[in-house]
Amino acid sequence: MFFTEKYNNLNDDQREELLKTLFMKSNADFCAEARTEYYAGKLKSMGQNVRIGANVKIVNPQYVSIGDNVTIMDDVTIIARGEGGVEIADNCSICERVYLDTQAANSGYIKIGRRVYLGTGTTLFGHVGLEIGDFSLLAQNITLTPYSHKFDDPNEIIREQGGHMKKVTIGRDCYLGMGVCVMYSGDIGDGSIVGAGSTVVKPIPPYSIAVGCPAKVIKSRK
Repeated sequence: MFFTEKYNNLNDDQREELLKTLFMKSNADFCAEARTEYYAGKLKSMGQNVRIGANVKIVNPQYVSIGDNVTIMDDVTIIARGEGGVEIADNCSICERVYLDTQAANSGYIKIGRRVYLGTGTTLFGHVGLEIGDFSLLAQNITLTPYSHKFDDPNEIIREQGGHMKKVTIGRDCYLGMGVCVMYSGDIGDGSIVGAGSTVVKPIPPYSIAVGCPAKVIKSRK
């Protein structure tokens, strides 16, 4: 009865915080329903038939928009640091342990189009903007970041030298294989495929197949 006694000694605010934690972390169906109802009143907008998994963390939900028929699986983190926010369009699937972070409060944003699939462990940053077109598929453990540290001066600490930033765009109907890394200069055109383990540091033209580190176009889908 140790925990029962602890609970009985809590004040109202402490009990509410404890119950919120339990509802947020449990996989029970009634907890999932409660999470959906809770976030419907917190998010900038939320569509119909949204499911939010256990242990999902949404920071600044007032800057987050979620469309219809979106599934957000367990252990996902969404951080919207400013009004640019995070937008997830209709029919998207956000798999376990996906991490979305706009990074910059003033310029950062992440915009995910319709029917996009984000695989397990994928990390997306949006320092000055990240956009993913409709129908695109991102496999597991992908990293997209529109920022690259400067390191020209060996006498200066790298973290003090700033970095390069540019909006990154992933086009419509693209497929990025497992473990792909896309840097700030690596826009990917519509309909392109990037092979597993590749690092994209230059723009990939539409309907291309690119592989390698750095990624190079080896074939056109046309």
